[in-house]
Parts: sequence; structure tokens; C-alpha cells
Amino acid sequence: MVNFAHFADVHLGGWRQGPMQDLNFMAFQKVVKTCIERKVDFVLIAGDLFDSAYPPIEILKETFAEFKKLKDAKIPVFIIAGSHDYSISGKTFLDVLEKAGFCKNVFDAENRGDEIRLSPVVHNGVAIYGYPGKKSGLEVPDIKKIKLEDAPGMFKILMLHTTLDKVRGVLPIECVEMDSLPEANYYALGHIHVDFKYKNLIYPGPVFPNNFTELETVENGSFYIIDTELLDPFEKIEIKLKEIEIVDFDIKKSSENYEKIINELQKRNLLDKIVLLRISGELENQKISDLKLEKIENYCFENGAYFFLKNTHDLKTSDIDFNMEVKNKDNLEEEAIKIYSKENPSEFNNLIPQLMNVLSIEKQEGETIDSFNTRLLEDSKKVLNIL
Repeated sequence: MVNFAHFADVHLGGWRQGPMQDLNFMAFQKVVKTCIERKVDFVLIAGDLFDSAYPPIEILKETFAEFKKLKDAKIPVFIIAGSHDYSISGKTFLDVLEKAGFCKNVFDAENRGDEIRLSPVVHNGVAIYGYPGKKSGLEVPDIKKIKLEDAPGMFKILMLHTTLDKVRGVLPIECVEMDSLPEANYYALGHIHVDFKYKNLIYPGPVFPNNFTELETVENGSFYIIDTELLDPFEKIEIKLKEIEIVDFDIKKSSENYEKIINELQKRNLLDKIVLLRISGELENQKISDLKLEKIENYCFENGAYFFLKNTHDLKTSDIDFNMEVKNKDNLEEEAIKIYSKENPSEFNNLIPQLMNVLSIEKQEGETIDSFNTRLLEDSKKVLNIL
């Protein structure tokens, strides 16, 4: 009989905002604590423990401390890489965790003609196979080729980080047909951030929602404990940390939108909640700044909200009339700046050419997006003389 925990898509380091990053890690801690309290035989992490192959050092330090708790409790951890913490070079901090003795990466494959043969990691009569996720679904063609090396008489687990047809729905993405998977007693899946169970195949959902939309739809994280001694062996465990307060506001043809949003918030109990403000509609003769979103955020915090997040993706603004008479067409850029500055006087207008020059720089080869964004921000601060 087997008793184990299965989770995936922790995405440690994924949230940029400190308070949300703290909640993300607290959710992970809660999973670890529950596994120890329930005395599971082992733990499966089906990809995307980290949000990137090279997470920040502070995230690593805290993660190592949690893995040490599992090791001290003599609970082995078996992992595969996901599409976020996978690296084409094969060098990630998952390797560091493994070298430290905190986990075992179960990916062990050999190409044999048109087949990819997976060998198992064996633990107390359980054969654990795994194939990692890759960027942009590049693992899908490979998974269609996998076969399992036989492990007679053992409980077989196949760990995958990919999209299966049963969970894809109408999403226009490549997927693996479930019927094409090799036979196993349990399929420990990750990648799609939904709680989905079909027979002995489970996507446990994320340990913590990873963005605004997931906070709206998923609200809480979750994972599973599987106990084959039970009639219903699949136990879903929700990870509830904070309540979510969702405010949907449709912009009207009014100059009082800010007041209406505040009035709506006044009807709500915001204490210790994550407030999600989604604004949609079309602004006429107004700018987004007229909504005073910073004041709305301050109101939420003043009334005890744990955190405030806004989404204006569905908010449209009326087309701006850019009709202007350009006298010098040979220097269109300079002429446009001159006309704009005349109609919109500001002490910062003389910085426009320098800012345009800074903001036109390109990402260098091998430079990460975060490094590029930091360089862009630092150069912009220098132009604006912001220390």
C-alpha cells in the first residue's frame, strides 16, 4: 500500500510584489508541514517548483530550509523540471537541491530508434518514472514516444509536466492524447493550473495562484494526498491563506468613476483580504490617471486590505486626435516634440529626446528580461535625475 503527496506549479519567486511572494512561500510551507504531519511515504513535485531556472538567492535559502524539514522527517522527495524551471543546458538549481541530498530527479531516458525509454527510480516497491516540461510545449512530441521500462509487480507512477487533451479544452495549444500514454497506476501531472482529476490521472492545481486571473478563478492553492488503502484514495487538500474580494467595475460615461469605485469598496469588508479590482469599458474624454487608481489603492490599505491588485486590460480609451500641422517633414520627430511641448507645457519636455533615446535600446544577446528591464529603468532614472 502506498501513501504519498503530489503537488506541482509552486512557482516560487513568481510574484514580484513582496506581500504576494510571502503568501506564495507560506503556501509551500503549509504543504510541507501537512506532508510531515500526515507522515506520507514520499512526495512528488511534478514541475515548476521555481518560477525560473535561476531563482533569487533569498528564495533558494528559504526553499532549502523547507526541504531540510522533509529530509529530517525521512520523507524522500521526487521531482521533475517544469517549463519554467527547466533549462535546455540541463543546469538548474533543481540540480543543486539534488546534489544536497534533498530530492531526486526521476528523469532517466534513453533514445532507442523512434522510442524514448524511461527507466524508473525505485522506492519501497514503487517505480517512479518522469519526463520534464519544456518551454513552449516542446516536450509534447517526445512524450508521444515514451515507453516505460518494465518494473514487474511494482506500483507504477508516471510524472509529467505537460498538457493533456482531457484538460486542454478549447485552448489552441499542442497536447498529448491521454490514450497514448503508457500504462501506469498513477499519473502525477503538472503545468495546467487547474484542479483536474480523471480516473487515476490528476492535475493538482497550483500551490498558490500565480497571477491576477488565477486569484479570480482559482482563489486558493491545492495539492493531493494519495492513500491506496482507502476506497477513494485521492484526497484534495486546499491551501487557504487569504480571502479574495473581487470588484468588477464597468466604466460609464461619467466623470465620477473614481467616486463610484470608492462607494462600491465602502460596501465591502476589506480587512486582511486580497482586493482585486478589474476595470472594463471605455473612457471618453478622460485618461486612466483620472480614475485615481493610486488613491483607490491607498483607500484599500487604509481599510485593512492585505494587498491590492488592479487589472485594466479590458479598459479602452477613446482615440486621441493627433492631427497637427508639421512644417518641417525632414525632421518629423523634432517637429512633433515641439508641437506637443507647446500644447502640453512641462519642465520635463526638454527630456523627451533623451528618454526616447534610452527607451529605444534593445535587449542584448544572452541578457535576461529582468536584467534588461533593470538596465532600462536605471538609464531612465539617470535622465530624469532620480536617485
